[in-house]
Amino acid sequence: MQPLTTEQIRAVIARGKLKDTIFKALGLFCLSIGLLVIVALIVDMFIKGSERFTLDFFMNFASRRATQAGILSAWVGSLLVMLVTALAAVPLGVAAGLYLEEYAKRNWLTHIIEVNISNLAAVPSIVYGLLALGIFVYQFGFGQSILSAGLTLALLILPIIIVATREAIRAIPAMIREGSMAVGATRWQTCRYHIIPYAMPGILTGVIIGLARAIGETAPIITIGALTFIAFLPPVPFTGEPPAGLFEWVMSPFTVMPIQIFNWTSRPDPAFEVNAAAAGFVLMVMVLSMNAVAIYLRYKMRKNIKW
Repeated sequence: MQPLTTEQIRAVIARGKLKDTIFKALGLFCLSIGLLVIVALIVDMFIKGSERFTLDFFMNFASRRATQAGILSAWVGSLLVMLVTALAAVPLGVAAGLYLEEYAKRNWLTHIIEVNISNLAAVPSIVYGLLALGIFVYQFGFGQSILSAGLTLALLILPIIIVATREAIRAIPAMIREGSMAVGATRWQTCRYHIIPYAMPGILTGVIIGLARAIGETAPIITIGALTFIAFLPPVPFTGEPPAGLFEWVMSPFTVMPIQIFNWTSRPDPAFEVNAAAAGFVLMVMVLSMNAVAIYLRYKMRKNIKW
């Protein structure tokens, strides 16, 4: 086989550079399409709903009159449901991921658990709603409450948090564990002071992705009986007559932003479409704000980590 000449080598390099340029352009084109679609949707919702961006829209309850309807019960309900979801899913998901990655033995049982966790992340959300309807609503007697909704969404995002936690822990170099244990630290001390802090940016990313998915879910919330029309807020602790308990609000009926949007879009009056567009824009702002906070915290944590 004869060696390549200088001209042939240059031609091979030029073809490689051309393919690389084409691939970059194709990737940029695909990314631009995705971003343009998102921007177009957000701008369209903002333009359609701009006339409803007033203080009354955020402070009024739902109404049969479109111009007087607001999202007070919906955004308060969304925040409370997300609070219950985070309190239930984050500690359990992080602990489960830490156990599977650092403590569990590598055998057939662990492998089955890992496969099922990965598969659960792809289960349709309506299945979780049916499961929660039978367990939380009827079996445990929680009823159609904020607690049932929060636990349902916690089950929904639990596989996402577990998988993200395991991937973040797996990315930590082995020398961190070996160095910690070499100076006499126990496995828990290694996890507490080294593994978890170093993996926290990745864990936080998975948590926010899960919560961003949960806040926009509609099917499981409808399944467990979320109200489509509600004109009151959950009781504030230690207020009212007699005073409400500290956790009485978790058993209160509720509605959330996706349910409110679904209710308005199903109305024949075009004026409700304006309300739906405004509420959809608010929901997008809430999701993007959650992601922005996650990006900021992840940046701060990575900046403070010293390998």
